Formats: sequence, C-alpha cells, structure tokens
Amino acid sequence: MNGTYVFRFMREEDINQVYEVEKASFTTPWSIEAFYNELYNNKFAVYIVVEQDHRVIGYSGMWLVIDEAHVTNVAILPEYRGRKLGEAMMRKLMAVAREMGAKSMTLEVRVTNEVAQSLYRKLGFQNGGIRKNYYSDNQEDALVMWVNL
Repeated sequence: MNGTYVFRFMREEDINQVYEVEKASFTTPWSIEAFYNELYNNKFAVYIVVEQDHRVIGYSGMWLVIDEAHVTNVAILPEYRGRKLGEAMMRKLMAVAREMGAKSMTLEVRVTNEVAQSLYRKLGFQNGGIRKNYYSDNQEDALVMWVNL
C-alpha cells in the first residue's frame, strides 16, 4: 500500500465497495438499492468516496437542497479509522457543499457517539437540538448539529 488517499465523487462501480463500508459501519445499513437510488434518482444527492490503491475505504454523502447541505452518511472501514480520514472526508464534503452554493450544513449524530461529536465540533458544528428516538435500531436520540459554511 502506498499510503496515498484519493477523494472523488462516487460512481456506479463503487456501489458494492461502498456497501461493504456501510455494512462494516452501521447496525442498520442501507441497501445496495438505496445507493443506486441516491446516485440515479435523488437529484439532491452528492456522494464522495475515499480510496487507497483503488479500494474504497470510506464514503460520505449529503443532500444539497437550495443552500443547505444535509449530511446523510459518513463511514470509514474499521481498520482505517484513527487516521484522520473521517476529518479529511468531512472537510472535503464541506468544501464541495460550499462550491455547490451551500451556506450551511447539518447532520444528525447519535447522542452516545462522542468521537463523532468531537470531530464535528472541531470542524465548527454546533448543537442544534435533539431528535427523539431517531435511530430505528435502538430508538436512540440524535443530536442535530449545524455549521455555517
């Protein structure tokens, strides 16, 4: 492995690898069909992958509606975590959102996910409220966070 990470827009041929990242990252993963739908049917969706040696090791997505970006997913394969790739992915997503005209960005994060919350705060996100019973797997609350871009 050469250690070089490449960030780029997601393509159809990435979907199977993105799905593997998804399954390794979430207790209730999206289906492969959901990713096809995002790429081909959701005009608001923008997805980015990070790859190393032509292997997708992480991805992130957002819906860009008028001037607001809503983060849908951020995931890195477990064996690549702790290398600041999540931060780099979020910075890239924020830059793309800005380039596409977004003035703000929002996301939901599990109230117990302090690692992610810490990253988002580092990037300027602030607490915006709580969505009760947001996560379907265990009815955990979500913390809504936002940042001006």
